[in-house]
Amino acid sequence: MSINWFPGHMHKARKEIAKVIDEIDVIIEVLDARLPRSSENPLVESLRKGKPALKILNKSDLADPERTQEWLTYFNELPDTRAITLHYEQKKQIRQIPEICKQLAPARVRTERPVRAMIMGIPNVGKSTLINSLLGKRIAKVGNEPAVTKTQQRFKLNNGMALSDTPGILWPKIEDPDSGYRLAASGAIKDTAIEYEDVAMFTAEFLATDYSQRLQDRFKLKDMPATPEAVIDAIGRKRGCLRPGGVVDMHKASEIILNELRSGKLGLISYETVAEWQEKDRLAALAAEEEARLAAEAEALKNEGNKLR
Repeated sequence: MSINWFPGHMHKARKEIAKVIDEIDVIIEVLDARLPRSSENPLVESLRKGKPALKILNKSDLADPERTQEWLTYFNELPDTRAITLHYEQKKQIRQIPEICKQLAPARVRTERPVRAMIMGIPNVGKSTLINSLLGKRIAKVGNEPAVTKTQQRFKLNNGMALSDTPGILWPKIEDPDSGYRLAASGAIKDTAIEYEDVAMFTAEFLATDYSQRLQDRFKLKDMPATPEAVIDAIGRKRGCLRPGGVVDMHKASEIILNELRSGKLGLISYETVAEWQEKDRLAALAAEEEARLAAEAEALKNEGNKLR
């Protein structure tokens, strides 16, 4: 699913970030621990300009612990990057964030000036909740809907840090189809911008492959249906989503599976793996190399043709 969703305030936020990024010491990027790579905004890397980054895998209480550990290892092996897990009952972990940021910006600390951090991330990933937790009071607006924060906000902490919050910005086009579906399934994209049944079909196929027993146990399915559509149909019948004539209301059944996934009722689930993304990156690199080779050959043929004239 290719999603184009780039509201005006997000375009404005991107321009504002570019203006002030030189005054920032550390980037704090909040990711969804269930889909760390799909929720990693590629615009952040281009705006970051080589600055150190703390990647927070938020909502870790909803994610598969084994897969989360793999993602922590992956991110912590990147240059100038630290990664931690978080959910908002971990008060001690939240209190450690300022110290980690100081470790990432030692030159700033040596001058005895506040470390300036900017919090970034996609909509509905928990940035505003994190700011409120760091401040110890509710200042940043919080909501269950994506795109609640629409303007840049700045806050000062008493522990040698200054924080800048940004609206949750998506990038203009989500190229990877799987990422689009995962973002939609997680609730990062407004439900009005997605097709429920389409996203539910992807979700049913993913769960049937990676977490089949969870799916069977939750919806009391004796056997795993053979197709995603059959999975949704079976769930609809179990939950009474029937129209006259005994036909399943696929939209209502789709809402049920997505709501249960988002709420954690299906258990601790992660939507993607490090190995999967490493293979995607490998194939993308090969495709880029082939494209460059073909472009070079075309340019050489063009030059040869010019010489013969």
